[in-house]
Amino acid sequence: MHKTRVFGQSHWMSGVAQFGDILLMIDPIASDETSKVILDMQKCKSLAKIIKERRRPPWPTPLTSDLPPKEMADTLVDIYLRTMETFYRVFHIPTFTRDYDAVWIPGASPDTAFLVQLKLILAIGATMYDDRFTLRLSAIRWIYEAQTWISEPEFKSRLNIQFLQTQILLLLARETVGVEGSFIWISAGELVRNAMYMGLHRDPEHLPKGTTFVAEFRRRIWNTVLEISLYSSIESGGNPLLSLEDFDTHLPQNLDDDQIMVENSIPSPEHSYTKMSIALALRQMFPVRLAIAKRLNGISDHSGYTETLRLDAELRASYKTSCKHLQGQSSEGTAGPSDFQKRLLDFTLRRYLVALHSPYFNASQHDSTYAYSRKVIVESSLKIWNYVFYSPSIATSAGCVEGETQENQDFWKMAICGNGNLRTCAAQACFLIAADLRAQLEEEEGLGPVTLRPDLLSVITDCKSWSLDALRAGETNAKGYMFLEMVSTLLGGLKNGLRKDQLSQMLVTSAEEALANCIEIFEEVLSEGSDEIGTSLDEVNDLAPYSLPELISDWGFLSQQNQFDFGVAEPMNWVYTGYP
Repeated sequence: MHKTRVFGQSHWMSGVAQFGDILLMIDPIASDETSKVILDMQKCKSLAKIIKERRRPPWPTPLTSDLPPKEMADTLVDIYLRTMETFYRVFHIPTFTRDYDAVWIPGASPDTAFLVQLKLILAIGATMYDDRFTLRLSAIRWIYEAQTWISEPEFKSRLNIQFLQTQILLLLARETVGVEGSFIWISAGELVRNAMYMGLHRDPEHLPKGTTFVAEFRRRIWNTVLEISLYSSIESGGNPLLSLEDFDTHLPQNLDDDQIMVENSIPSPEHSYTKMSIALALRQMFPVRLAIAKRLNGISDHSGYTETLRLDAELRASYKTSCKHLQGQSSEGTAGPSDFQKRLLDFTLRRYLVALHSPYFNASQHDSTYAYSRKVIVESSLKIWNYVFYSPSIATSAGCVEGETQENQDFWKMAICGNGNLRTCAAQACFLIAADLRAQLEEEEGLGPVTLRPDLLSVITDCKSWSLDALRAGETNAKGYMFLEMVSTLLGGLKNGLRKDQLSQMLVTSAEEALANCIEIFEEVLSEGSDEIGTSLDEVNDLAPYSLPELISDWGFLSQQNQFDFGVAEPMNWVYTGYP
């Protein structure tokens, strides 16, 4: 079976494509009825552009020694250490803590390279500091300072472990905060090659004998490099360009940070929790996740549905093994994985399952051969949504985690304020659920009322309020929220059996209301602390003529950036032709 592949987050888009006819339904409406929608969309675009320009520091942005107050810095560092550091091991925590404490010694002059790393850590922690991302401007500036420093022409002298750490942190910060720049997939490729140039792809046993600390730290950094490479591939739709045959570095040992300081330390058993446990659980699933990324984003895999089912079973088996180890750690009565770690690990599984089965989502709605894929997509999307959206009922039913812990709040704040995969996957999961609900409504042939699952319907309602919260937290793309409101209206109209002309009018009304909400939020953002709001809003009124299809033609609004958009014609074509 031949499949065409277009770069981008294509494996997520099959559910979204089923709502493309919304534009066709409202385009024929008289221009005077759609003109307000067109003008409001242009106003949203102009407001968003001004907001983003105000946030952008000058380039280049020289590194300064300015830091937030120590109490705030301590909080941001603690957030980073209990969240991202547990998945992407970058630091030896005791060493980092020593260097961090030294920064605050009166009269001390901190090492420049460490200061860059610290600011990137603060930027990542800022996304989970509160639910409105009040430190966004500072976070963006810290990233610009780091990007300026790392771009200086001193590459060879900096090619060391500390430089790799900074590269990793910069990629994570750019992705999490949402700073535009080169594609993370391209930058991740540079990271992989830098690590290989330093020999991290060869296990330390093949190198001159060194200390346990050096050997284990090299393995840890290489392990993180692999995760960043795979993450960027699945996030942006690019081929991983890495295989298991390209390296022989062993898995890091299950040692806590204090243990690797001791020569010939004996690794803890798999069922004993250490600061490496979550990273090792991910590494155990790495081979099958890499195979999934190659199948989705490569150009030479022509295997059929049987291979999808095989990868599904292999991923589930690998995850089950990892969970057994983690459950054993928790049952010993000692420290175990946090709620954040459990959520993000399970989120990762669901994300790969949805990505793996999404190419068959369209076919599953008219061919029972692919019914399993439809079930996996719907149930995994629901699980993803329940993880990122908080409500009292969900908090007590979302798997193995219960209640509103600090770690749960970290997860929800990252999804609302951050621009990484939590936000993207949550929105796309909502559209996949909406696409399934639409299919159910169109499959119904009886005369009685259509019964839809309440938990699926509630996702659509909750996602609208969640999207507004994201806008209030600084998101500047109004198209996603507007399209969601239109999809919700379409589902309601289909459920009530409305005619196409009635639906068209309702879609226009819902678009107007959604855009009005977005404009109000954007104007509030612009008016905060600005004396030039009048001038800026006058600029917004200088509107260029656009048609409605032109304004909504960019499908990239469903992801955090229009990745791999090189002007390829018919970017959604593969959704309809690439699979049965």
